[in-house]
Amino acid sequence: MKPKVYIDGKEGTTGLQIYDRLAGRSDIELLLIDEEKHKDVSERKKLINGADIVFLCLPDAAAREAVALAENPAARIIDASTAHRTASGWVYGFPELKLGQREAIAKAKRVANPGCHATGFISLVYPLIAAGALAPETPLGCFSLTGYSGGGKKMIAQYEAADHPAELGSPNLYGLTQTHKHLPEMQAVCGLTKPPVFVPIVDDYYKGMATTVMLHKGQLRGVESLEALAALYARHYAGEKLVHVETTPDGGRLCAAAKAGDNELTIVAAGNDEVFTVIALFDNLGKGASGAAVQNMNIMLGFEETAGLL
Repeated sequence: MKPKVYIDGKEGTTGLQIYDRLAGRSDIELLLIDEEKHKDVSERKKLINGADIVFLCLPDAAAREAVALAENPAARIIDASTAHRTASGWVYGFPELKLGQREAIAKAKRVANPGCHATGFISLVYPLIAAGALAPETPLGCFSLTGYSGGGKKMIAQYEAADHPAELGSPNLYGLTQTHKHLPEMQAVCGLTKPPVFVPIVDDYYKGMATTVMLHKGQLRGVESLEALAALYARHYAGEKLVHVETTPDGGRLCAAAKAGDNELTIVAAGNDEVFTVIALFDNLGKGASGAAVQNMNIMLGFEETAGLL
């Protein structure tokens, strides 16, 4: 019997992207709600409890309410909201994080899908912490450039309106009060003493992400060159199919939308032997959201991890 999958919140950007990745698959059965009932609590509850895997693509409060509707112990949940990313009893859905993380996801009843900016930051910082190269108390700064699709339907409509404000044609810095919703998971998952100083930036292109952390060699232990830094990342992600490591690109330039349209993440170790710039390139709708959610589903159901993603 094929596992049953329900997307609660299919109408949003993340839900639609998950649906697009699953609609053509023959190894699952997608449970679909009648369009006029997508806010009907009793109908949603029936589908949540009738599914083997439930994707929650909802605002935080609605996601918490949806979890409360899950009374069937067999129903397993992947929450794409911020609501449960640091919550007790939830497994963080970044399989490449460390040894054992993939196995924890495979067994989990509740998986919290990572935030897009957090995916980039954690992919860069956690390997340094795990290797003992970066002390958890080190003050860090990070900026992360994303396409406007990460802001959801409202932001997409603003950017794509024929009469959109002229200021949207240039990069927009936001989260300047240092209260961005991804900061708690960035700190907690990496085991940092304090959160990074974080500047997210949205620009006038649809999708694609470049998350960057800058480091002086003196901030790291046992990393004496750019080559050594790249080797550290290569060891951490050895054998991974969706995370790859590269060194400074030809010409010393790269494009934030370089990974738009796929479900992979590329770490670029750039700079020189004294100053390092490490960058995570990925699609904010792919490895930064819906692609990651499908990857977690594949692991939880015992499928090939990259099914529908490569």
